[in-house]
Amino acid sequence: MIEARGLTKRFGDTVAVDDLTFNVAPGKVTGFLGPNGSGKSTTMSMIMGLNHPDAGSVTISGKKYHDLRWPMREVGALLEARAIHPGRSAYSHLWSLAQYGGIAKSRVEEVIDHVGLTSVANRRVGKFSLGMGQRLGIAAALLGDPAVVLLDEPVNGLDTEGIRWTRRLCRDLAAEGRTVFLSSHLMAEMALTADQLVVVGKGRLIAELPVDDFVACSSKRSFKVRAANLDLLIPALEDAGALTIREANSSLTVTNVSAETIGELALEQQNALYELTDLCSLEDAFMELTEGVVEYRAASR
Repeated sequence: MIEARGLTKRFGDTVAVDDLTFNVAPGKVTGFLGPNGSGKSTTMSMIMGLNHPDAGSVTISGKKYHDLRWPMREVGALLEARAIHPGRSAYSHLWSLAQYGGIAKSRVEEVIDHVGLTSVANRRVGKFSLGMGQRLGIAAALLGDPAVVLLDEPVNGLDTEGIRWTRRLCRDLAAEGRTVFLSSHLMAEMALTADQLVVVGKGRLIAELPVDDFVACSSKRSFKVRAANLDLLIPALEDAGALTIREANSSLTVTNVSAETIGELALEQQNALYELTDLCSLEDAFMELTEGVVEYRAASR
């Protein structure tokens, strides 16, 4: 469990994190979302004791990071995958960390194999691709077999197989009852991986809720509907307050009502639904709900 309470951090006149309160519970993947400059990396560094808050507190399993007896065995983090001496091999880097954390040598080989780096374990890290560096960073986070795992942009530079592997890893860790806190700018991937979201903007909390509930908050939510008898369904939908648009492919685009309402109306008519697809994505909801807190915005052409 990670608990942040009133967390605040300033850098000169800039407020990077502003009275931020949230929980990251075990047994699920919690996604950490926000535009660039919203304070995500600063928050993660405070969780790991690399930055000290100006106000508030953040604890891991009820303790501050510096008060953990064996930190690497209790929390593992990937914050900056390339922060490794380029002359070291992957194996020597992980073995040095293991010695510092009182971790058995056999565990080094286990995590190297787990992240798929066995064939390059003795190669210098400076020769690694971006994706290989990410895998090594994940190996370091898992080295102590911790109950709490923080991953900041873990799929950056990974190919399709690596992205899918990272997704499975996060979900498997959560299924084991671990606390998984995951930051990413890839909305489609976050929608497939996360159960819960913590969304921030300009250092302040915007939302803390399950992924499906966050998407449902979007005012632009709409559904693609195909049914046995659209002519029968359309009047019922419009009577319920829906806006309907008949599409060329014998489907409807329906807004202003919930999926449950659409299904219940079709059921009352015994009108078979062939398709009911939510057209609002996590990206759509994120863009709408963070529109007023984007710090860096490109000019329109």
